[in-house]
Amino acid sequence: MTENSGNEKATHPESTPTPVPGAAARPSPAAAAGPRPGATGRKPESPKPHAHKPAPGPAAQQHPHPVVVPTVSDPSQWGRVDEDGTAWVKTAEGERVIGSWQAGDAAEGLAHFGRRFDDLATEVALLEARLAAGTDARKTKAAATALAETLPEAAVIGDIDGLKTRLQAIIEHSDEAAAHAKEEKERTRHEQTERKEALAAEAEQIAAESTQWKAAGDRLREILDEWKTIRGVDRKVDDALWRRFSKAREAFNRRRGAHFAELDRERASAKTRKEELCVRAEELSGSTDWSGTAAIFRDLLTEWKAAGRAPREADEQLWRRFKAAQDIFFAARNSAASERDAEFEHNATAKEELLRAYENLDPEAGLDAARAGLRELQEKWDAIGKVPRERIHDLEARLRSIEKRVRDAVDAQWRRSDPEAMARAAQFRERVAQFEEQAAKAQAAGKTRDAEKALEQAKQWREWAEAAEGAVSQR
Repeated sequence: MTENSGNEKATHPESTPTPVPGAAARPSPAAAAGPRPGATGRKPESPKPHAHKPAPGPAAQQHPHPVVVPTVSDPSQWGRVDEDGTAWVKTAEGERVIGSWQAGDAAEGLAHFGRRFDDLATEVALLEARLAAGTDARKTKAAATALAETLPEAAVIGDIDGLKTRLQAIIEHSDEAAAHAKEEKERTRHEQTERKEALAAEAEQIAAESTQWKAAGDRLREILDEWKTIRGVDRKVDDALWRRFSKAREAFNRRRGAHFAELDRERASAKTRKEELCVRAEELSGSTDWSGTAAIFRDLLTEWKAAGRAPREADEQLWRRFKAAQDIFFAARNSAASERDAEFEHNATAKEELLRAYENLDPEAGLDAARAGLRELQEKWDAIGKVPRERIHDLEARLRSIEKRVRDAVDAQWRRSDPEAMARAAQFRERVAQFEEQAAKAQAAGKTRDAEKALEQAKQWREWAEAAEGAVSQR
């Protein structure tokens, strides 16, 4: 294969250069890239320049790493290879010879120069992708400029004017992209500085206020780890912020050291106090004043908790000593309580027998006998004594039932003979008559509303009278 970059004079039958199709219009990206593979059944649309103008800014943020698809174009739209092997390309300035093809037929030559154009278009697409992704705009601009300078003599067949327009767009937008990259760098530096300032301020707050020593120490270590990951801060500013952070860490460590020194002193004092409490507990362990001594042990336990923690090993040893004294006393109290529980259970059995003996007291058969029987029951009940706590409610309820039956009978007898209750019933009837008389007078005077009101009051007093009479007559 022999290529000629234009040294040979063009000898095409047509003397007038072929115009570039669509040179005055702006193409779509699909037209500039050529027809889709296999789309050979219809005439492709005329290509238009400026097909791949880069779009920096938001597009670069949405697609930080654009995928570049290799260009596949139809070289027959942009040039030809004559039967003698001369290769031509169409541009806005007319046709020009780009070389000579001798390695095959004209179709193979056309495809060859078309592939070379596709390689060139792919380079342009890569530059567009780099610019869109925000990669070093200065280098991108230089590469685009160098590539644009080769286009007038490029031995390719394709939309050279479109590539020229796209390269010019890259060159024009490179400065804008560089400015944007600078702004982005400044913004990132500002953000990273703010992050370190926030971390330094948090460390200072921890150093000044926190008493959660473990959590605060862990957080300071986390801040240090995060600090190491932050890059891009101005050196002087970074040094100043580091001094703030280091000073805060040192202040926290001093406060923590002072705290634990004081804690050691407090633990020594707690050890002395707990030794005294152990002695006191051992003195009380033999007491038989169950209630009083149990209360004292509760007070000693409260003092034990208030004394604070002694050194760990000593604290555990002193607690075992204190608890052993407690256990001796409470074991003895529990033994005594077991004996008492047995006595209480015996008392419960006796009270059950007593209830069965008196449950049949019948006031209807004789109120005086029933009252006498109830007094006997109550006296024997008190003489028996206490019962287990869980049995009290049931036994007392049964006793209350017998007492209520007798008491209700006594109350009923009293109500039947209560002169005051009978007098109240008569007074209620008198009030009924008064209101009925008022209603009659009001009705006669044409005062219907007053009559209705008086009748309503008469009705109320009549109900009260009937209730009072019923209480007196109730058996």
